[in-house]
Amino acid sequence: HTPEAGTHGRWLLDPQVVLPLWLSSAKVSSLIERISDPKDLKKLLRTRNNVLVLYSKSEAAAGNHLRLLSTVAQAVKGQGTICWVDCGDAESRKLCKKMKVDLSPKDKKVELFHYQDGAFHTEYNRAVTFKSIVAFLKDPKGPPLWEEDPGAKDVVHLDSEKDFRRLLKKEEKPLLIMFYAPWCSMCKRMMPHFQKAATQLRGHAVLAGMNVYSSEFENIKEEYSVRGFPTICYFEKGRFLFQYDNYGSTAEDILEWLKNPQPPQPQVPETPWADEGGSVYHLTDEDFDQFVKEHSSVLVMFHAPWCGHCKKMKPEFEKAAEALHGEADSSGVLAAVDATVNKALAERFHISEFPTLKYFKNGEKYAVPVLRTKKKFLEWMQNPEAPPPPEPTWEEQQTSVLHLVGDNFRETLKKKKHTLVMFYAPWCPHCKKVIPHFTAAADAFKDDRKIACAAVDCVKDKNQDLCQQEAVKGYPTFHYYYYGKFTEKHDSDRTELGFTNYIRALREGDHERLGKKKEEL
Repeated sequence: HTPEAGTHGRWLLDPQVVLPLWLSSAKVSSLIERISDPKDLKKLLRTRNNVLVLYSKSEAAAGNHLRLLSTVAQAVKGQGTICWVDCGDAESRKLCKKMKVDLSPKDKKVELFHYQDGAFHTEYNRAVTFKSIVAFLKDPKGPPLWEEDPGAKDVVHLDSEKDFRRLLKKEEKPLLIMFYAPWCSMCKRMMPHFQKAATQLRGHAVLAGMNVYSSEFENIKEEYSVRGFPTICYFEKGRFLFQYDNYGSTAEDILEWLKNPQPPQPQVPETPWADEGGSVYHLTDEDFDQFVKEHSSVLVMFHAPWCGHCKKMKPEFEKAAEALHGEADSSGVLAAVDATVNKALAERFHISEFPTLKYFKNGEKYAVPVLRTKKKFLEWMQNPEAPPPPEPTWEEQQTSVLHLVGDNFRETLKKKKHTLVMFYAPWCPHCKKVIPHFTAAADAFKDDRKIACAAVDCVKDKNQDLCQQEAVKGYPTFHYYYYGKFTEKHDSDRTELGFTNYIRALREGDHERLGKKKEEL
């Protein structure tokens, strides 16, 4: 939108008049469309399916964002559209109100909203950097970049083959590189451990990460035999020595291995338990439901081939199955599920550790106490304890915690000055431990209308996109929001006192750095 001819002429003729940033800054791209009429925005959202809109309090407030978004617009040309609405402009104020943009808080200068297929999709709350915004516009529902995680600051993030070759050439210290794909669940599980090791090894070794999923990295994948994700390669003085293949490792395992790096040992393939024969029934994703329907009393062990505790328990489980098999009037059967192969079952029953036992009576699932010996298995099968009535879920309990879902998350947070959000999974042991502390902290601030403690169950279908957008990689994760804007991750003391002290510090303005962060934006 260009100003009226008369006004435009006056700007050019009067040398004392400062040109508005929109016209004066050569760094603002013509690819950014300035909009003030609701009809124009409506038409644009109808005709483009991937639109990022910058709403600003004034023209000056938009300056830094416009310069950054100009470079982004060039990079996503043909894939996404970027617009700007100046809410300080009389003509645009109506549009901002209509689009529910609230820039009234004193320190809120801009909002970035994303629209997809003609409708509001999400508020952009990832890192305000060229790389992050480009990645977001190329895949709006995709996970955040690894480097957006504050804990990954000591990992060297490589973006191109050029970066990769340059690192190999200049790096004198031992170098461990994880080649990964953003969707890979094993990569996501390993990343927190990898980044923790990177921090602890700072100055002694370098840990790097490179997303090589794209076809442009075929050469690298071929050269280093990247056949799956993650693939981790070890280098010394730029020379590739061998792969690191302990994908279940912790930060401590990586530190230990780097003290004396060794090539992977050839593994003797183990015979799968299901192929060994015996009296235990081995169930799969396909036949599980039918089996528990046909057998009125079934004790199921979910296991993993690599799990030491499972191997220890296996002979006792087999002996108990054999004893039940020999009973004339059998009290039930024992079955096993390899959770690494039958992933749908593992997910459905929230199997997060091994071995895990579940008992099924007439197809209904019941909790099982800790059983580890033949004697205990048989005692349980002969007299399964009457299952206690299920405890009310955290959400069902009367507490001061706000339980949010994807569609009310942003709106609720915008109404509160300070919100601490706990992203969790109901089955997660660490979450269960923290819940009473978090709930008590919420109760302590229940009378302060500006403060909220909220929780999001990431297992619920309607929350999965939200948890991905908020860069939740493990449970529990705590994020602090200021008027609905993500400001920082809370990683310290997870006790009632820790939470209350943290929130009190926010309320009393001790977190000056949070204010500074907002000003920089």
